[in-house]
Parts: sequence; structure tokens; C-alpha cells
Amino acid sequence: MSLTVNLYYTGANGSARRFAEEMVASGVVAAVRAEAGNERYEYFFPLEDPETVLLIDRWRDQAALDAHHKSPMMAQIAALREKYGLRLRVERFVDA
Repeated sequence: MSLTVNLYYTGANGSARRFAEEMVASGVVAAVRAEAGNERYEYFFPLEDPETVLLIDRWRDQAALDAHHKSPMMAQIAALREKYGLRLRVERFVDA
């Protein structure tokens, strides 16, 4: 069983894109990808909504996702989300 979480970060004046760029440049993305159980961590930019970035985040199982949520990176991600004034919408899918 895998879990896929789609996270939509929405801001203003390009802040969502800058957030994603800083996530990559700061090494947070590489660190998340290196976590046990991470299967995918990629950003996409919807053509029809330039103020939103979509993160597709996939984990081997709930235990791996729980460990990620308890990691120090979550504080870094939250701080960056706050820095850029982003709203967050989440969709969750379980793959059998």
C-alpha cells in the first residue's frame, strides 16, 4: 500500500513558486526524498493558476508518512510556508 498526498500551496505575486524554489535550494527537498519510505516528492505548476504550486508527495505506508511528519524538516517547511504567506489544500489517496 502506498499513500499519495497532493498539496496545493497558493499565494500571491509569485510567492508559491518562490517557496518551491527555496525548498529545492535549501536542500529540504533532497532531504525529504532521502527519507526512508519516500517514493516521490515533486513540484508542478498548474497552467491555469500561476499562484499555485502542486506538490505530489508519495510514501510507502502510513508509518513512513508519520515518521516524516515528526521529522525536523516539518518545522522548516512550515516556516517557509509562513514566510511566503501560503494557503494549503490537501488531497490524500491510498493505493492498494
